[in-house]
Amino acid sequence: METSVLVVGGGPVGLSCALDLAWRGIDCVLIERGDGVVRQSKMGLVAVRTMEFCRRWGIAEQVRRCGFPEDYPLNMVFCTSLAGYHLSTIAYPSMRDEPTPPESPERRQRCPQLWFDPILAAAVKTHDRHAIVRNHCELERLEQNDHRVLAHVRDLRTGTPFTVAAQYVVGCDGAGSTVRRALGIDYEGDVLSYSTGIYFRSPGLVARHDKGPAERYMLIGESGTWGNLTVIDGDAYWRLTITGPRNRVEATDFDADAALRRCLGDDSIPYQIDAVMPWRRSRLVASGFRSGRILLAGDAAHITAPNGGYGMNTGMADAVDVSWKLAALINGWGGPELLASYDAERRPVAWRAVNAAAVNFSALTPSLDFSGVTAAGAAGESRRRELGEAFDHSTRAVWETLGIALGYRYDASPLIVADGSAPVEDDPIRYIPSARPGHRAPHAWITAGHSTLDLYGRDFVLLRLGQKPPDPLPLVQAAALRGVPLAVHTLPQPDVAALHERSLVLVRPDGHVAWRGDHTPDNPVALIDRVRGRTPATWRLASTTADS
Repeated sequence: METSVLVVGGGPVGLSCALDLAWRGIDCVLIERGDGVVRQSKMGLVAVRTMEFCRRWGIAEQVRRCGFPEDYPLNMVFCTSLAGYHLSTIAYPSMRDEPTPPESPERRQRCPQLWFDPILAAAVKTHDRHAIVRNHCELERLEQNDHRVLAHVRDLRTGTPFTVAAQYVVGCDGAGSTVRRALGIDYEGDVLSYSTGIYFRSPGLVARHDKGPAERYMLIGESGTWGNLTVIDGDAYWRLTITGPRNRVEATDFDADAALRRCLGDDSIPYQIDAVMPWRRSRLVASGFRSGRILLAGDAAHITAPNGGYGMNTGMADAVDVSWKLAALINGWGGPELLASYDAERRPVAWRAVNAAAVNFSALTPSLDFSGVTAAGAAGESRRRELGEAFDHSTRAVWETLGIALGYRYDASPLIVADGSAPVEDDPIRYIPSARPGHRAPHAWITAGHSTLDLYGRDFVLLRLGQKPPDPLPLVQAAALRGVPLAVHTLPQPDVAALHERSLVLVRPDGHVAWRGDHTPDNPVALIDRVRGRTPATWRLASTTADS
């Protein structure tokens, strides 16, 4: 088989990479070792930025209507068990009642992986002119030269080997990535703990206890937080995670029934265990995200503790970042710095996410005195009230993550032209909109239902802002000279102009600001060369002489 891009791994990140490539008209092949069926939902939250990508691909409404009950409250409950003592409840609204944040045209969505992956797979299938998905296919080895990559693959159903010749390969094949290991790239970081996930079914469970519906029940004992119960489908399907020690616990040595009985606190509640899965809670980032024509994305590039829901959502942004750059190279207008920029842009974002998740994990397992938390009487009530207040104060960043979702930026990228403006505070909870180069271009409503974000995706976009913006012709001609697709939009609204702070703002296909200014640069061709990856970041924009 021959293709422009081979995507290895058919989870949400791999499917998103194939979808974004095909959406851009780039042919690709996705291979997946499994059968494409999601049996355990490890992911449940689709963050705001990922929903913005879904909006771009035309599937946001499908995600919103995935099947999770719209009226199910997404509270966080701290308790000793479902039938035990209550410490506190942090109230969060249902999806029906949660407002869309003013900083985005989209809100986050509860959509477990058992529904999210099929939505992505169906969207890829609508682009079958460009995308081919092959399940039951295992990558065995890779070899590359300056012009292409050869992937040696085996069809697991027939045992037949075959070869895929691709211009580029993106490894989205998870924590045990064959692609990463083939490149000799190791993880950096550390292990936070070993945990065990118990996937089980108990229809109508919420009606069998007095803690009320919640997205998550944090389970507290005399030694601290010992586990959490997470809703999956809003009714029958649940995941109990037991927080373990720093040494691995094997499934054969683990009493899942005892853990479930401790969680439920009522032996009369029926349940059926589907799977018991030990896993490693880690803070790991690959030492490099690329080698030659082969790149890593998602868990193959970084492993994030689930506290905060950053893992899959960070991987989705990997997929979008790598996709537009490969499309630019394949279409002939991208320069060699595009590949180098992927590591420079995404590795710092990965470290930001894994570190924030590690902090969240420590907030859920604080160094507090838990003695007496299960005691009866006034002393026990007082102890539980104190601990509940402490959890309310310390765990907000675990549940409120808009700053992490939207506030990442590419300050060190060779494709970004800094304008000397002061950095914006990077707060994991609070997102501060900014059109500073490297940041996600801010959202503003242009007309009812039409956001500035709807302008971005396929091409570079030049915004002309305010009542008398500069003539865009020099930049339009420079882009045409280099074959770079560029759309121009004039937005005279004062509030939109104030949000962007400059009269001209150049936005990349991924929606991040590449450059901004109040005048066209002295050398517009040099600017276009810089943002398309043709010139190194050490060149000075004002004095660069254009080259081909």
